Amino acid sequence: MRTVRNVHQRIIDAPPAAVGALLDRLAGEDDPLFPTPAWEAMRFDRPLGVGADGGHGSARYHVSAYEPGRSIRFDSPGLNGYHRFDVEPLDGGARCRLVHTLEMRPGMAGTLSWTLAVRPLHDVVVEEVLDNAERAATGRLTRPATRWSPWVRLLHRLSYPRPVAAGIPQEARLARGAFDRTDFSDAWRLPLERGMDRDPGAWRGVLPFPVRAADGREVLLGQDARHLDFRASVLVGDDDVTLTTVVRTRTAPGRLYFAVVRHLHPYAARTALRRHHRRLALAAPTAGERHRRRVTR
Repeated sequence: MRTVRNVHQRIIDAPPAAVGALLDRLAGEDDPLFPTPAWEAMRFDRPLGVGADGGHGSARYHVSAYEPGRSIRFDSPGLNGYHRFDVEPLDGGARCRLVHTLEMRPGMAGTLSWTLAVRPLHDVVVEEVLDNAERAATGRLTRPATRWSPWVRLLHRLSYPRPVAAGIPQEARLARGAFDRTDFSDAWRLPLERGMDRDPGAWRGVLPFPVRAADGREVLLGQDARHLDFRASVLVGDDDVTLTTVVRTRTAPGRLYFAVVRHLHPYAARTALRRHHRRLALAAPTAGERHRRRVTR
């Protein structure tokens, strides 16, 4: 079983204490480093410290060592290895080097997965963490921002979170009051990562229908036809966004038509919500940019 070793590093024109302070906020609500919302956030079951358990996306690990302002080590039993961040002083403390090291001993299947999928994604995420550290600490990048290859874009699209079925939220008043009689309804929900746009106006493009009403964090889209009426509500909460559909049929042909369409509708609704969610996530400012905006206000 061979050892996989993967190292990324960046020299940052800022004192190690400044970069170490950013590292101490990793996985916090105001995390300035992990590249959300394009990627699922790093989260733990408690504040950052030895014993904290969690991960990001499907990657699971726990904090096995932590020296505030200097280093963090995460052990991943599932991969038979670890990864860590270290802040190394340079030039008497005028600059520093931020290093991410991964070592693991995967089996044959793990090695194949690492080579084909995990490593391309891992390399991009870590380089974006380093980009964010440099932006947050200095306000600029000394090199072009990390770019995604076509393969990484495909892997990201395939692995992007999928909506889950949900009940119609109580807060979705426009959806609940759209019709006096509802013949069909469903709802799909996706979490909102840190940095996602929570302005309901940004979510109007989730479906190609005119806006019928807006109320606080809810936008109601829809269209009326001779045989049936359709409404789609987008409710933007603090932690998630929910797409609710309600339908009222008018005639026997409308009921027959929707008896067929209702089987295709869930796929179409999930796809539309997921596509728009990903589009907004990729367009959002980086964690490092968000940090600079906060500190320069």
